[in-house]
Amino acid sequence: MATPDDEERTLSEWSRTLTQALQILDLEVDHPRIVELAERSSQHVSPSAGAISAFLVGYAAGTVTTRNRDEASAAVEKAANTVTTVLRKDEETREEQGWTGSAQ
Repeated sequence: MATPDDEERTLSEWSRTLTQALQILDLEVDHPRIVELAERSSQHVSPSAGAISAFLVGYAAGTVTTRNRDEASAAVEKAANTVTTVLRKDEETREEQGWTGSAQ
């Protein structure tokens, strides 16, 4: 049975492989943060929304000019926080609507 440590090791190795292939060697990936965001998007919106959310966080962060690892991490965190805020607001809106529009 795979443990969380095994998964983190696998994700770290995969991230290292991809960052080398993409030549973004100074990027440290916050795996738990990105995985949580993707899972939450998938559960709240649709199964594919997690992949789209993770891609858009990376894309948004990639449009920010950075000079070092800290600035790159901050750009990713800002984009992830934005997606989390949108998810939270959408969840709250759906809770407020209750049964309205649910066809039940």
